Amino acid sequence: MKLGPLPKQGFFADKNHAFWVLQIGGWSAYLVLRALGGLANSMGVAYIVPTLIATATGFSLTLLMSAACRRIIRMRAVFVWSLTLTLVALAAGVFSVIEVWAHARFYNSTFEPQGIQFFGAILLDLSVLAAWTGLYYGINYYLLLDEQSERVLILSGQASAAQLAMLRYQLNPHFLFNTLNSISTLVLLKETERANTMLSRLSSFLRYSLVSDPMETVSLAQEIEALKLYFEIERMRFEDRLRTRFDIEEAALQGRLPSLLLQPLVENAIKYAVTPQEEGAEIVVAAHVSGDRLLISISDDGPGLTAERSALVPSAGVGLNNIRDRLFQTYGDDQRFEMISNVPQGVVANIEIPFESANVRLKENA
Repeated sequence: MKLGPLPKQGFFADKNHAFWVLQIGGWSAYLVLRALGGLANSMGVAYIVPTLIATATGFSLTLLMSAACRRIIRMRAVFVWSLTLTLVALAAGVFSVIEVWAHARFYNSTFEPQGIQFFGAILLDLSVLAAWTGLYYGINYYLLLDEQSERVLILSGQASAAQLAMLRYQLNPHFLFNTLNSISTLVLLKETERANTMLSRLSSFLRYSLVSDPMETVSLAQEIEALKLYFEIERMRFEDRLRTRFDIEEAALQGRLPSLLLQPLVENAIKYAVTPQEEGAEIVVAAHVSGDRLLISISDDGPGLTAERSALVPSAGVGLNNIRDRLFQTYGDDQRFEMISNVPQGVVANIEIPFESANVRLKENA
């Protein structure tokens, strides 16, 4: 699964297009409102001309302001505030001078604003430009926040993907060490045929391990086939001391789970149930579906939770901690993993995860 920038949708998908739509739409509304206001106050059609000039002035000034604001917005807050206030004040001064000139030139040649009248014109234009600036900053800060949130999501996803891959590949060296050590022993004992068979089975197991994507889940049926390969490899070491049984419900075979999730549990059972007993032990892999949950258990009839093994259950060692971390990364809190005593003896490892059918996944990807 590759993670990349999320495609933006909606009105602001194209920022340049959105700016021009808002710019043209806003100043068109300003023109209409000013013109209608003049006509409603019986100022005549002649009032439209200075209104057109004032609108064009405001439109042009805000284009220049947008170029400046694009640079100011990424500065420190103290510079943003000071430079923006200065910019708006200067633009309002220019705006009001041109507007008063247009009014006197094209509508009322005797109009000469003084005192409060001139201050009122500046205040009106200052309010318009301040509103434009506030809207400009508001939209751009929203887009910047959205962009940063998107980056955080991408980085979080990439970190999660990297952690899942690390957890999955962490199993390979651990398993390889034990298996290659056994093959080395067989070679030293000149049992070439058995060593060759073990290498062949190891090759098949590693092919499954390396080909499957650590970010993707696999069907329980695939996982069971991998476990059978693993058992065949270990049976070369333990022979009849390692006894296995599978009790898998037909429907459960279609359930999905992270690949190689069960291998550490089987390895743990071999280490603490088969190895220490001269007669070995039986390992049972069971799975069934209960409602919308997939329940998997791996049990043995070994010595049980001895003092040494009990000490490992809270911390679980590398392999079992790996399982807990992978389950949490994949399902969050919607999962359960526990190791308890088996009856009459031994240990049971239980996993409960949401049931997701492999057939459903195939249909979604079709």
